[in-house]
Amino acid sequence: MKYIFSIGHYWIFLTRLVQKPERFNVYLRQIFIEMEAMGFGSLGIVAVNSIFMGAVITIQSAYNIVNPLVPLSAIGVVARDSMILEFSPTVIMMVLAGKIGSSIASEIGTMRVTEQIDAIEIMGINSSGFLVLPKIIASTFILPFVVLISMFVGIMGGWLAGDLTGACPAPDYLKGLQDSFVPFNVTFALIKTVIFAFIITSVSSYQGYFTRGGALEVGQASTRAVVYSNILILLFDYICTQLLLV
Repeated sequence: MKYIFSIGHYWIFLTRLVQKPERFNVYLRQIFIEMEAMGFGSLGIVAVNSIFMGAVITIQSAYNIVNPLVPLSAIGVVARDSMILEFSPTVIMMVLAGKIGSSIASEIGTMRVTEQIDAIEIMGINSSGFLVLPKIIASTFILPFVVLISMFVGIMGGWLAGDLTGACPAPDYLKGLQDSFVPFNVTFALIKTVIFAFIITSVSSYQGYFTRGGALEVGQASTRAVVYSNILILLFDYICTQLLLV
């Protein structure tokens, strides 16, 4: 019953975001601030994770190809499709759930326990919309670009690893990148990214917004935000794959 109540409470929270909205120019400045924090602030960790994921995929693929009839260009195909379909949109978003989700939950949770949200509501402002809606808009807009960068960096990481180690020379890797490319795979990855971005920001905001207590409870809310976001990302990853690819 607790989980059913939480799901219903979460949906009510989402409906409150668009009730009594402020003027858009009130949100605009905050949206750009959030885009900078979520997008540019995450490029470092995204780039490091992506380049090593691409390198590991390439090396492991080369290690597992033992049949001499399989061309080395297949390594490029595997690296490309793995980064585009799964690693960049799913694994990177799970990493960002830890970075962005915990930050959002702790920020809003701290505002709740220090009664800053109560002060906003006393001024007649829709606190949930004012605090949460810019985060959702910013994340769903900027994180697809972050994932596109992750795809590019990951594929380049595989290229460098394969060429430098000799596991897959650059000409073979580049040939594999161009072989049987399906443009819809990129569209599919971006669709998943938008859904995951909404999950991360809305779930984390919900956990922070309804925090009660003090610093300990804020930490617990941050932990729940990351855990629930990751679980929902995996669940919707399966649902999206089933609906759009199968």
